[in-house]
Amino acid sequence: MDDEKQVERCRFPKSRRLRKSQERDKWGLDERTDVLYNQFLMIKLWESLLSRLGIRRGGGRRFFALEARLYTALMELAEQEQRPVEEVQADMIVTALAQRRTHGELYKRWQSLSPREQEVTALACRGDTNRQMAARMGVSEETVKTHVRNALVKFNLHGKGELRMALEEWDFSEWDK
Repeated sequence: MDDEKQVERCRFPKSRRLRKSQERDKWGLDERTDVLYNQFLMIKLWESLLSRLGIRRGGGRRFFALEARLYTALMELAEQEQRPVEEVQADMIVTALAQRRTHGELYKRWQSLSPREQEVTALACRGDTNRQMAARMGVSEETVKTHVRNALVKFNLHGKGELRMALEEWDFSEWDK
């Protein structure tokens, strides 16, 4: 009976129940449980990332096995920047995660484009003018401008220059044909 009272005390009132999923409502998870669950997912994400990078975590303190050339490059970079190796490692991982997140967001936006908008975006990133794109696609310059405008809205950008910068690492060679 005491266990049931303890569980009841941890539950949110129905009006404040977590609405992230019906499953959470079904089990009556409280905010603390939700935070712990999110922390668990974050740990799993980090373990997955480190595994994909070929870095293995040791027991006790955190130790990671690095290839000799990667370790040497890391040491040289830390020495060049006059910073501790651990600080450089942390900065590199944070930067890589931010780039990965940005790439994922850009890819989702790319997928939201129509095929014509994708083509115009690719040609614009290659540096083609509206006139060149219109001639290649067999449409008017106004149609190209409309596709460019739609792509800019979907990417939340203000001009083709920003679009080129946002997608500068992407390979648009298939549109060379």
